[in-house]
Amino acid sequence: MPKKKRLTTQPAKRSKQKPKIAKTNSRLTHVDSKGRAAMVDVGAKAVTARRAVAEARVNISPELAKRIAENSISKGNVLDVARLAGIQAAKRTDELIPLCHSLPLDSIDVRVELRRTYVYVWAEAKVTAKTGVEMEALLAVAIAALTVIDMGKSIDRSMTIEGMRMLEKEGGRSGHFRASADPKASRKRVRA
Repeated sequence: MPKKKRLTTQPAKRSKQKPKIAKTNSRLTHVDSKGRAAMVDVGAKAVTARRAVAEARVNISPELAKRIAENSISKGNVLDVARLAGIQAAKRTDELIPLCHSLPLDSIDVRVELRRTYVYVWAEAKVTAKTGVEMEALLAVAIAALTVIDMGKSIDRSMTIEGMRMLEKEGGRSGHFRASADPKASRKRVRA
């Protein structure tokens, strides 16, 4: 009978060289001199009035639309709870998105409406500050949309969120932005 080869595992040799850090593009605003993610210093920026508007939609089944319209979902009023969730999310954006600044919002308006076979979600955030409120508006619609899914999942497990995007932005150095009426028209395809 031939002898079995004994398998041994040896620890991999560690390189004594420090890993190379890729050179960074000086135009990257959220990267420090060592190539690490960093929060932008907005200390020298002027305080200005800023506004951002975002939207999304949750595609739902006819049965769920009927139940939302009747307000007969066991978890409660879907539209009201989703609206409140969006407001709460906007106020906590800096806790959820690592490089966002803490902002004392002047206002956050979230609207959640049933429209035939989808729930439309819209949010407008306003602040007087040194940095913008785009992420607050986007997070508001994202969390409101996810709340619709959470509240309706016992009736419709195939819901999808579509078209989450910035509609408008005002204030700050980059000026005014307004999205195209057709969300597909403003998208550029990027190939890797």
